[in-house]
Amino acid sequence: MKIGILTYYFPPEPAFIPGSLAEELAARGHEVRVLTGFPDYPGGRLYPGWRQRWNHRTTSERLTVRRVPRYPSDDTSTTRRLASYLSFAGSTSLAAPRYLAGIDVLYVYHPLATTFAVTGLLRLLRRVPTVLHVQDVWPEWAPVADPSVGSRAGRILSERVSTTMRRVYGAASGIAVIAPSMAELVVARGADESKIRTVLNWTDERLFRPLPPSRAARAAIGYRDRCTVMHAGNMGPFQRVETAIRAAARLGDQIDLVLVGSGSEEGRARRLVAELRADNVRFVGQRPPDEMPELYGAAEYQLILLRDLPALRGTVPAKLQSALSCGSPVVASAGGDTADLVERTRVGFSCPPEDWQALADRFALAAVIPPEARVQMGQRARESYLQRMSMRGGVDQIERMLTDAALSGARSRRR
Repeated sequence: MKIGILTYYFPPEPAFIPGSLAEELAARGHEVRVLTGFPDYPGGRLYPGWRQRWNHRTTSERLTVRRVPRYPSDDTSTTRRLASYLSFAGSTSLAAPRYLAGIDVLYVYHPLATTFAVTGLLRLLRRVPTVLHVQDVWPEWAPVADPSVGSRAGRILSERVSTTMRRVYGAASGIAVIAPSMAELVVARGADESKIRTVLNWTDERLFRPLPPSRAARAAIGYRDRCTVMHAGNMGPFQRVETAIRAAARLGDQIDLVLVGSGSEEGRARRLVAELRADNVRFVGQRPPDEMPELYGAAEYQLILLRDLPALRGTVPAKLQSALSCGSPVVASAGGDTADLVERTRVGFSCPPEDWQALADRFALAAVIPPEARVQMGQRARESYLQRMSMRGGVDQIERMLTDAALSGARSRRR
């Protein structure tokens, strides 16, 4: 097939799903054209060595990537973030009709940012069979991610995006969602239930694999020969790391909590650690992706934190896939599909979200179970990833959806 891919994020940005999908589809013999922006995430600054220009293309044997200019986004600034979304929408609307002409099917990697681009491409979506890969749902995320959405202008914006997405969902030939409960949210937004398939995200299997603990990795996280729980990733409004800090502070020297990464809530988290005098909580800072598997191997457990929000009950965060692929047991302070997956596969412990006392109880339990039981949880984690979330299985499902959409579109054109 001739497959178009529309995505706001793309490598070298940390966007493994659309990047690996494009490479794998090309390796399977399809002609793939990617339409994306210039890399500036995270941080909101254009990557070193890059210069924005209108007709930037890179081509390999069956894969072409065209990048269009967009205003660099900074997640700490609502105005800049919105400007980036709208500028990307404008650029893609101008470039897509010619660049994507003649494709059999269009794949849209669909986080919030791409919503604005899709808005400008509704005419194209009506002509070309389209598969949406929905990663988040706007109305539930917006008030937390951006307080201005509570304003009159924010409410108008939210309503307009919601109205547009109803039209987009209706026009789509297929819709992939990343967790079972997200299907219910998408149906509530007007999608046809028969078009929806659950496709769990995968991780970078070249990096995230089981590794034994090394001295260097344990030194990097300050390992102190006691049960260590590591939270790797963003410290933002959807994680609420304060829950974990309070839980760890209650247990004292029974466990260590290591926070790897950064985010908009890091300052608040550091102030809480100082206030509670929690000397068993350590901040490690951001680390390159290729160091993360060794750090995973240096801790006994990986921590999954999600706020108690309706939309988050229908999502499975990427760090869970990474942990399971590394064979790491997990402790999940989350609800919905994440908690269900952890409990059903017996890969760790879960408790209700934003309940620090319940999380403290899980930390205490994690610290005292026999090493043999923890090893078995790690083995189940790896097996669960391979059976339910592997890249090959995920790409197989997406490829099948693209094929069905392309065949359906061809039949419609013949009629």
